[in-house]
Amino acid sequence: MFTQLNPPIPFHVLDKGDGMAIGMIDYGPEHNLLWITAIDATGEIWCAPNPKVRMQANWSLGRGESPAVAAARERLAATAKEGLGEFCADCSDVLAERV
Repeated sequence: MFTQLNPPIPFHVLDKGDGMAIGMIDYGPEHNLLWITAIDATGEIWCAPNPKVRMQANWSLGRGESPAVAAARERLAATAKEGLGEFCADCSDVLAERV
């Protein structure tokens, strides 16, 4: 089942970055939910399984940054600085600035 999210939900996809979840796919009880997320830094759309997504920090709700998100940000920063991974030169520059 596909559900369009209105309004979108601000998420962090581990090892991809911050983005807005615009939809959700539920294949049933034996599967993870898939969150269709537009990544802010790169404009990519990813279908991220539940274990790979975290809510973004929200000061007004008292929700701080997840330790998993902090670790993922460090990995993204290292990847962008070293030019490793699947990022093109333009995306690496943007990620280095944003992380």
